[in-house]
Amino acid sequence: MSETPQRERPSIDPEYDHRRTESVDEAELEALLSEYALRRDEHENAPAFVIRPDDVQEVLGLLRDEAGFDHLSCLTAQEYEDRYESILHLTKYDERQHEVSLVVQLPQGDPVAQSAEPVFRTADWHEREAYDLVGIEYEGHPDPRRILLPDSWQGHPLSLDYDQEKPQVVKFAEHRNPLEDDRRVEGDESESDTMLLNIGPHHPATHGVLHLKTILDGETVADVDPDVGYLHRCEEQMCQDGTYRHQIIPYADRWDYTSNLPNEWAVARAIEDLADIEVPEYAQVLRTMSTEFARMLGHFLALGTFALDVYGEFTAIFQYAFRDREVVQDILEDLTGQRMMFYYFRLGGVAWDLPRPREEFIEKCRDFLDELPAKVDEYHDLIVTNEIFRMRTVDTGILEPEVAKDYGCTGPVARGSGIDYDLRRDDPYGYYENLEWDVVTRDGCDNHARVLCRIEEVEESAKIIEQCLDLLEDWPEDEREVQSNVPRTLKPDAGKETYRAVEIAKGELGVYIRSDGTNSPARFKIRSPCFHNLSALPEMSEGEYVPDLVASLGSLDIVLGSVDR
Repeated sequence: MSETPQRERPSIDPEYDHRRTESVDEAELEALLSEYALRRDEHENAPAFVIRPDDVQEVLGLLRDEAGFDHLSCLTAQEYEDRYESILHLTKYDERQHEVSLVVQLPQGDPVAQSAEPVFRTADWHEREAYDLVGIEYEGHPDPRRILLPDSWQGHPLSLDYDQEKPQVVKFAEHRNPLEDDRRVEGDESESDTMLLNIGPHHPATHGVLHLKTILDGETVADVDPDVGYLHRCEEQMCQDGTYRHQIIPYADRWDYTSNLPNEWAVARAIEDLADIEVPEYAQVLRTMSTEFARMLGHFLALGTFALDVYGEFTAIFQYAFRDREVVQDILEDLTGQRMMFYYFRLGGVAWDLPRPREEFIEKCRDFLDELPAKVDEYHDLIVTNEIFRMRTVDTGILEPEVAKDYGCTGPVARGSGIDYDLRRDDPYGYYENLEWDVVTRDGCDNHARVLCRIEEVEESAKIIEQCLDLLEDWPEDEREVQSNVPRTLKPDAGKETYRAVEIAKGELGVYIRSDGTNSPARFKIRSPCFHNLSALPEMSEGEYVPDLVASLGSLDIVLGSVDR
């Protein structure tokens, strides 16, 4: 047998890598927060500072305006035996590796903190969820209602004293008069009333069980209130009941189930950070390749369903998108053994190597990639240049960059508004930093720009996969290590905390974990990009028509399994 030639690993293009930076200067942060920080806390991913509950807005404003922390990525609420905590995870859109956490400790009998909503609009839904599930209240919040559970629900499911056996009586709300004088558009002197229009929760255009309480002024959308929670399964609590080693990663496939392999990476990255687990280089290439195939799955589905939303096109575009999606699913089924709930990732690597014969699998992947450019051209001909499609998407659903940042938007939703932010490049993991590819952005800020981003990202995924296939094909056989040596039972040290995120098809998916020294997390928090992106829908839709509202919702590419978790 001839000796396998040594591969040449790709070098990093310095222009491509220009945004990689060192972590934040902790001394500068300490000086900036010296007046407000009570003490330091230890987090694995970022410096953490404990602050007073009534200093939240002042400290957030200081970090945003003086230090450039313009991205409130996540808010984690949790209860200890003697206190509650509300943790604010902050980073920067321009320098993702600059991170800081603010820890707000609250007394057991009176868990009330100052609302962060006046500084970061995205805190609105975060704080409602924290109240709903954990029981922390936020003073000054503009709309302190439950968000996932019915208004009549008793107790908070993630609080320590919650009785799981307690029966719940969920009351139906009284039917309200759809004509309401108090919902009239401000400044409108006419005698016409506004009308309440319910869209969903059971409607194909809502992409799942989503209820849009829409207020119309004539034919114009005056207000939209997304009502989520119909699908909520308390995934966070299920993960807290599972063990690190085997029982948590499979849950991740159920969140964004249209493109779910990247979800597995979010869980793996957080646990590996917590437990100091290294991943072999060969396994990183396998992770990167499989994840990019899964990203294509999500974008093909988003493209086909969006065309169905905006002008009812089923026979061509929808079917074309599913044709290509099925080919990718065939490839991933060969690789993982599953067609939908893949569970290919393992802590320290992946489940197994490429299927045998390797040459046949690689050839199948290359055949798909060779045919892809012609298929992308078809999408442009059928969609992008279609007159009806352009009328429905150009200059509708406008989301300005600063508004998108205020709501914590990420993924194609943010990049379609010109925000150059992608965790694969800006907080490198896997093998991405060694490969040649580009982050796709558009300046249109409308529904059309978001569609173009997804089409072009399919092409970038193809570039990444092609390079991974070259590496896998030439990798020396005796160095093909798919997993590192991970203990059968993992028990990270008690008190260790981390927040890690990856770039899935919808945007930034983050996971916060706190260990208590056992083989299961004491707290497991999921930061979903769909949750943030959907919260911005009113900004995109008010003042437009109902068909534009449907188009704007479709352009967000939400999955309710990811919104509700």
